[in-house]
Amino acid sequence: MDAFFASVEVRRHPELAGTPVIVGGHGNRGVVTSATYEARRYGVHSAMPVSRALRLCPTATVLPGDLALYEEVSRSVMALFRSITPVVQPLSLDEAFLDVSGSGRRLGDALAIAEHIRSRVHDEQGITCSVGVAGSMFVAKLASTHSKPDGLLVVRPPEVMAFLHPLPVGALWGVGPKTEDVLLRLGLRTVGDLAHVPAQTLQRAVGAAAGRHLHELSWGRDPRRVVPDEPDRSTGAEETFSTDVDDPQVVHRELLRLSERTAGRLRSAGHLARTVSIKVRFADFHTITRSRTLAAPTDVGQELYDTARALYDALGLDRARIRLVGVRAERLVDEGSAAQQLELGVREHGRRDAELAADRAARRFGAGAVRPGTLIRPAAGGGGRP
Repeated sequence: MDAFFASVEVRRHPELAGTPVIVGGHGNRGVVTSATYEARRYGVHSAMPVSRALRLCPTATVLPGDLALYEEVSRSVMALFRSITPVVQPLSLDEAFLDVSGSGRRLGDALAIAEHIRSRVHDEQGITCSVGVAGSMFVAKLASTHSKPDGLLVVRPPEVMAFLHPLPVGALWGVGPKTEDVLLRLGLRTVGDLAHVPAQTLQRAVGAAAGRHLHELSWGRDPRRVVPDEPDRSTGAEETFSTDVDDPQVVHRELLRLSERTAGRLRSAGHLARTVSIKVRFADFHTITRSRTLAAPTDVGQELYDTARALYDALGLDRARIRLVGVRAERLVDEGSAAQQLELGVREHGRRDAELAADRAARRFGAGAVRPGTLIRPAAGGGGRP
């Protein structure tokens, strides 16, 4: 999808069509999560501080975002994809690989299918998407990126080298800033430059595994296949405080809020978590994580919070200044396959029933309709809503 979060917001606020729109957090600590192409023309991009984005594009409208809405649109888009082929591998809320090799008899060749996808996404969801078509996942991904926004590019097998080799080396999967710097120092500026360097030379420069990987990609060789519906490995939430905090009670309240949010996502997806982890980022941006495996998998917010709080308290931070905290549920299993739910005691059953009731209230009255009492009042210095 093109500028997915921002596009969904423009769909909801049609008066903003054609104007620069930024989705992201407010305040000095907010970061850009999405921006329309009108904003991107000013240099705005994701992960940029909102304050800097507004300096670059002072006329932009900043919206806080609505993850529940984006997830709903994503589910509809993925359902559309699965109506075309069962072999769909989502990468994120707004991106997926589709293997359409078995859909030709019903829908036509790959070009016709790509046009069909773009038309249906626009007609049914009111947003645009860009589609890359190729014989390998790697080249299809690059073609999709190359055709943005609202475009379509087909790279047929005989055309792969002509498409691939003029691209900068940074376009290759696995080339981050450090690897790119190494390659540029060797005079390798394009994928074509890299392709004509012996594999052994690349291996000496960037390591054996990375060298082999980049050499194969530079010749368009990608043996991977689309893996349909790969299970989610984790889900979670994090929050950057509007100002650095050193009060453990404030951190505890934020951990509770994040645990409740994470548990809601688990229940919505029908998952249970075997492991809980926390992330703590300090004022100097140093970041640490800690995790603990549970005795039994859960989707109960209170259980996630009890573990997250214990992990945090065990750090013994002694009034350290905290910039960000996060809670993550990991090693997910399908709710229906876990016998743990049959073994819950009365207390756990009661807590889960209460959280399920809160889910129903949220669906009817909006997020936050039912909350733990300690979250009724905002946390001083907290980064999110109470």
